Amino acid sequence: MSRARYETTTLPGGFRLAVATLPDSECAALSIHLGAGSRDDPAGQSGLAHFVEHMVFKGTARRDARAISMETEDAGASLNACTSEDNVTYEARGDAETLPLLADVLSDLVWNASFPESEIALERDVIGEEIVMYRESPTDHIGDLISAALWSPHPVGDPIAGTEQSIARIDRAALAGFRDVQHFRKDTVIAVAGPFTLDQAAAVVAPHLPGSRELPAGIPLDPAALVAPRHLTDRRDTEQLQLALGFRTPGRRDPRRHALRLLAMILGESASSRLFQELREKRGLCYQISCDVNLFAEAGSLEIHAGLDPDAREESLDCIRRELDDLRRHGPRADELARAKRLAVSQTKMAMESTAAHASWAGDCLLQYDQLVTPEEVRIEWEKVTADEIQAIACEVLDESRQALAEIVPQ
Repeated sequence: MSRARYETTTLPGGFRLAVATLPDSECAALSIHLGAGSRDDPAGQSGLAHFVEHMVFKGTARRDARAISMETEDAGASLNACTSEDNVTYEARGDAETLPLLADVLSDLVWNASFPESEIALERDVIGEEIVMYRESPTDHIGDLISAALWSPHPVGDPIAGTEQSIARIDRAALAGFRDVQHFRKDTVIAVAGPFTLDQAAAVVAPHLPGSRELPAGIPLDPAALVAPRHLTDRRDTEQLQLALGFRTPGRRDPRRHALRLLAMILGESASSRLFQELREKRGLCYQISCDVNLFAEAGSLEIHAGLDPDAREESLDCIRRELDDLRRHGPRADELARAKRLAVSQTKMAMESTAAHASWAGDCLLQYDQLVTPEEVRIEWEKVTADEIQAIACEVLDESRQALAEIVPQ
């Protein structure tokens, strides 16, 4: 796939448009990026943003749920959506000539959903099953536990899908109210990728968009105002120990985010990483161990996840502590820093081998950073990161006195 040209403009109604022009692409991707997620759920109604995401596919004044599916799939297109802590993304993709249809259908769902009463109870049951599915999967549930250990009582620490109790309190008024406030935010981004110029994409998309509205007040995420990270344990009928360690980090706009990304790569994002080599390959303590970074506007987290034999808990924690301490004391070795950079660059290149990936990149980038940054520019920033910068962020972040710990242990 040829390299994309990224451009942006503000449309007449106030929303921003990000376009990734791919002259050789035969496909179109359209996404709507909303700057509100589960962190914006009202008190007592966790899971509301996620519930709305489900319900917009249940019909509008112009289309019922069946028509939404049939109209898009008859054209060979598809729809999808995803809710995270701080944004909701609605996506559509198809052949290049389907862009007008994608714009019509997706905008209708996002801004004109009717939230039929008959569908709300049915979808509440579906979401309830989703909640149970994730809770009964230890490898999924440990993610909710470490989030709670890091961030509760801030809403970022709540499960994105909510709980059975919280979704039972969500009615049509709550769903429509969330949509009416959060789906019209002036920071909303429309992203288009494919063989379209900026002007061509704007001409297709703009007629379907409503006017934008002012940003609603949110709950700031200030780690200094939160309680210290905690140790949470869930006991259940399982033979394996699920373990997660979490450390609070700077947010996504902090210039040290590039060093933080490479720190996570060195620690546990690949088979050559320190933790994978030490715990799995050398000692056979686990099948899988990983490390990743999750960034919000104001703060973020570096998390280490592992599935272990319960008898290997103390040895595994000792090994992890030794690697963290070594990075704080000595920083990364020259060879592993070079390898981490090559892996990070290669992973982004492979991840961008689709039209939809370019739309997602452009939309997320404009929403989160208020400017378009190309993948090439990010790779250049990674290449600039020094061993001293990684050691400095390791010393700041990997502080065991401020470590969150979550465990799912056998009864």
